[in-house]
Amino acid sequence: MEEIIGLLFYARTVTHIEHLKTKSYAKHKALGKFYDGIIDLADNLAEAYQGDRGLLGPIPQYAKIPDYAIDVFLEKQMKTIEELRKQEDYRSAIQNIIDEIVALYLSTLYKLRNLS
Repeated sequence: MEEIIGLLFYARTVTHIEHLKTKSYAKHKALGKFYDGIIDLADNLAEAYQGDRGLLGPIPQYAKIPDYAIDVFLEKQMKTIEELRKQEDYRSAIQNIIDEIVALYLSTLYKLRNLS
């Protein structure tokens, strides 16, 4: 779970940076919605997990801004999160929050690829 939370925090930082530097209004709005939403979902996930299994261990920190397109970054992250979720047997409530996270990634990918 620590890895998933670390990835979500990383996604928030990267998308906020991309949000600030884009010249596309649609991309600006899509990324703004993503980085606003991902932190609330990360917080919900962490709190639900800790309510079920106890406190999280150390959360990995990532600093390197990727040198490829933001949609590719989000796609890779989403796939990693989906793989990580399969490695544990989480309660359905925790799986549901992860589903909401994946839905936010998918919605953002749609907007980035089709509306901007």
